Amino acid sequence: MKIALIGYGKMGQTIERIAKERGHEIVLVVDEYNRGECTDEQLRGAGVAIEFAIPAAAVDNYRWCFRNGVPVVSGTTGWLERWDEVTRACEQLDGGFFYASNFSVGVNLFFHLNRWLARAMSRVDGYNASIEEVHHVHKLDAPSGTAITLARGVMENNPRYSSWKLTKEEALVATNELPIVARREGEVPGLHAVSYVSDIDEIRICHSSNSRDGFALGAVLAAEFMLGKRGIFGMDDLITIGK
Repeated sequence: MKIALIGYGKMGQTIERIAKERGHEIVLVVDEYNRGECTDEQLRGAGVAIEFAIPAAAVDNYRWCFRNGVPVVSGTTGWLERWDEVTRACEQLDGGFFYASNFSVGVNLFFHLNRWLARAMSRVDGYNASIEEVHHVHKLDAPSGTAITLARGVMENNPRYSSWKLTKEEALVATNELPIVARREGEVPGLHAVSYVSDIDEIRICHSSNSRDGFALGAVLAAEFMLGKRGIFGMDDLITIGK
């Protein structure tokens, strides 16, 4: 499979290594310094694009791929307020789009556990929920896309919470806003925790990443899945997890 890499930071470089280990060819590397020099013809030489770029460039990158008939797999976060715009463009241009806030199989199992726990806690009084995420100091957006996905999972399954907010500390009082605490420390690949705290105890589930390899492998698996496809897909289409 021929792959275009859009974004060549630490994640892009890890994806390159894992893609080559799986026998794929990187035919184009696009970064913030050479984007203006990269042509449509070069992009069309790829069977699929994998995009991990800065949030401000994400939507233009997607449109570039859609216009050229190249399915795009993206893990860029910080642009989701434009989700409807992107999905409309994908449909209008008959594109292929695979998006995940996190490509780790373990994290996607964690998403399902989070939804199950939120349903269970919706039937119990006296607990206040909160989300904490910790990432490396180079991560530009906050909260992380993974934390937002976790928040949505709680809100969809627990009617007490109607919105989320970024805050500096976990909520100590009952509110319909789900607090998300975002910390940036050292070179942490990623840690996410969902907590339910009462006066008498605490229930806490968490996922901690040991390296970027799990994210990168998931992105390459998604690219293999997307080759030749049109439409909008996500991790639930790639992996089968019991509801």
